[in-house]
Amino acid sequence: MGPRVALKLSRRGWLGAALAAPWVTALSSCSPNALPERLIGGWIGAAHERGHRLREAPRPDFAAAGAPRRAAVLVLGGGVAGLAAARGFVRAGVDDVQVLELEDRPGGNSRGHRMGGMACPLGAHYLPQPGAPAREVDEWLHEVGLLRHEAGRRVADERHLCHSPQERLFFEGAWHEGLLPPADPASATQAQYRRFAALAAAAPAFAIPSHRVPWTAAHAALDEQPFAAWLSQHQLDDERLRWYLDYCCRDDFGAGSAEVSAWAGLHYFGSRHGFHAPGDAESDREPVFTWPEGNAWLVDRLLAPLTGRVHGGRTVLRVREERGGVQVLAARTDGALEAWTAPTVVLALPLFVAARVLDQPPAALQAAAAATAYAPWLVANLQLDRPLLERPGLPAAWDSVAYGSAALGYVDAMHQSLRPVPGATVLTAYATLPAAERAALLTQPFEHWARRVVAEVSALHPDLPARLQRIDLMRYGHAMAVPRPGRARSAAARAALRGGRGRLRFAHADLAGYSVFEEAFIAGCEAAAAPCCGG
Repeated sequence: MGPRVALKLSRRGWLGAALAAPWVTALSSCSPNALPERLIGGWIGAAHERGHRLREAPRPDFAAAGAPRRAAVLVLGGGVAGLAAARGFVRAGVDDVQVLELEDRPGGNSRGHRMGGMACPLGAHYLPQPGAPAREVDEWLHEVGLLRHEAGRRVADERHLCHSPQERLFFEGAWHEGLLPPADPASATQAQYRRFAALAAAAPAFAIPSHRVPWTAAHAALDEQPFAAWLSQHQLDDERLRWYLDYCCRDDFGAGSAEVSAWAGLHYFGSRHGFHAPGDAESDREPVFTWPEGNAWLVDRLLAPLTGRVHGGRTVLRVREERGGVQVLAARTDGALEAWTAPTVVLALPLFVAARVLDQPPAALQAAAAATAYAPWLVANLQLDRPLLERPGLPAAWDSVAYGSAALGYVDAMHQSLRPVPGATVLTAYATLPAAERAALLTQPFEHWARRVVAEVSALHPDLPARLQRIDLMRYGHAMAVPRPGRARSAAARAALRGGRGRLRFAHADLAGYSVFEEAFIAGCEAAAAPCCGG
C-alpha cells in the first residue's frame, strides 16, 4: 500500500494468505456478524457480467453488427496501458484515436470513487517518483506538473506528496512508525534484518520497467524458486521479518512469499530504495505521490487529451486481422452489437482476455497467457462520520496496517486534507483472496464480505461500528498478475508481444508479469512508439 520502511510501488498497490479464517480467528473485540443495523452500502464498480459474455458460445458474427465504424487507431481497454497508448498516438499526430472500455468509467485498477462528498480510491492509491529507467513516466510527470527541474535537480510538487506520518504498524498494543516490526538493537530479529539488508544489497540489478535490466544467470536462479524457499535457504526465519516480507509480496504482487519468486521478492526492494534495518543509516527516501482518490488523479490527467474518444460500456467479443485492417466486434450494455475497423488496433487487455477475443491468437500470446496467474482483490471504502478513537503510539497516518493480519490494512482518504479540525473521512481497506476463492468473491453476498471488512478494522478500532455510515465494496476477479517462479520461461513470448509494430499491438502490465502503474504506462507508450496504420 504505501512505501515501506525499506523499500516499491506500486503501488505499489496489494495479499496470499486467505482472506477468510484469519480475519475471524484473530478478532478479540468484534464479532464478524455484528454489522450496524443502520449500515447501508453495496457492490460498486466492475461489472463482471459484461466480461463474462466472452464465455458465451457461439461467438457472434461480424455481419450481425452492420456497417463498421472506422478509426485510424482503435485501443481496446481503457486502463492505464490503454490510455497511455491512446495518448501516445494523439501526441504523434493521429487524430482519430478511439478507445473501447468494458466499464462505464476508464482507469482499470486506478479508478476512484466518492462517498459523502469525499474522494477515495477503488484500487491503486499511490505512485513513487520514477527511477531513471522509467523515463516515459518521468517525462509525463513533468508534463502534468508533478515534477520540475530546479538548478539541475529534480523537484517534486510537495502539494501532492504524502503527508507525514506516512505509515504505521499496530504491533503489541501500540502504533509504531513504518511497517517493519520494531526490534531491539541487540536482538536476533535486528541481526536478521541486517543480514537480509546485506543480501538484498548484493542481489543483481533490478529496475522498473523490468525489461530494461539485462537478464543474468543470477536473475534466472532467483526466478526459479519461491521467495520463501530462498529466505529459508539463507536461514532467514525470524517471525517478524518473514511476516513483513510476506506482507510486501501480498501488497505488491497479490500473493505471499511462498507463491511469488525470489526474483519478485528482491525486485520489490532492489527496484526502489532497498531494505534498511531500523536504526541503520540509509539514504533519504523520496515520499510518494498520493491523492484522496488515489491514482484516479493520474487517470484524469491521462484522459484530458482524450475527450470524446473513450467509449465506455463496450465488451470486446472478437478481433480479426484481415488484409485491409483489423475488424473488432463489441457489445454495448444494451446488448446491441457494434462493429469497428481500423488499420491499427492495440489490445490493452489482460493477456488471457486478449487470447480469448482474437480469432487467431499468435503463439506468443497463447504462451504468455497460459503462464500468467492472477490474484483477486477486495477493496472496501468505509465512510465515517468522525475520526476513530486512537490507540497508543503514533497518531493517525495515511497507511495503517496490523501486524500478523492477512488483510492489507487501510488508507485514510482525508489524510492529505489541510483542514484544521478532524472530521468525517473515508477509510479504504484492501485485501486479496487466493485464486481458489475467486468464485466466492462473485457469488457470496455483499453482507458476507462487508462483515469481514468491518471485523478486521474493528479489531483495531472497536468504535468503528458506531462511526460507520456506509460501506461500498469493489471486487476484482483478476486484479493483478502474480510473478510466480518460472516467470522467465515466458519472457521470450512477452518480449515478442511488446512494442509498437504491425496492425495488432499489445499493451498491458501483464507483459511484465506483475502489475504496477509504471509497467502499464510504459507498455502503452511502447505500443504507440512506431508508425501506425498497419506499418
